[in-house]
Amino acid sequence: MEALRERKRAEAEAIGVDADYISSFVERFYGKIRDDDLLGPIFAERIGDWPTHLDRMKGFWRSVLHASGEFAGNPMVKHIAIPGLEERHFAHWLQLFYATLREKEPHGEAMQEVANRARMIADSLLTGIATQRRGLAGARAGEKLPRL
Repeated sequence: MEALRERKRAEAEAIGVDADYISSFVERFYGKIRDDDLLGPIFAERIGDWPTHLDRMKGFWRSVLHASGEFAGNPMVKHIAIPGLEERHFAHWLQLFYATLREKEPHGEAMQEVANRARMIADSLLTGIATQRRGLAGARAGEKLPRL
């Protein structure tokens, strides 16, 4: 397992996605989220301690992009508990994510890899919420989410 983590981290770092890049990206992205008319209020209702949240998100993205294994949590449960979340919220989240990626792309391959992971996460969360609400009818909820 440790060898896999080391390989994933080395592959990410080779295309510019190191811990410093992830930290900077998370700070810039969540700055956009906080200022956003659609998503800002949703986050503001739930996050009282932004430095702690940002640290968690940095750990989450290192886990996703470096296979670091440091994130412990259940994003699905957290998102299912938010009333009214729907496709437009996830699509907008992705648009902000992609815009942040384009600002300081370390490498075209890196931008695509990070974007693909973000879309996969948004799709998974949206599908989980839709399935929870509508049963199997929600199983393809994320199909129309934007791609980079």
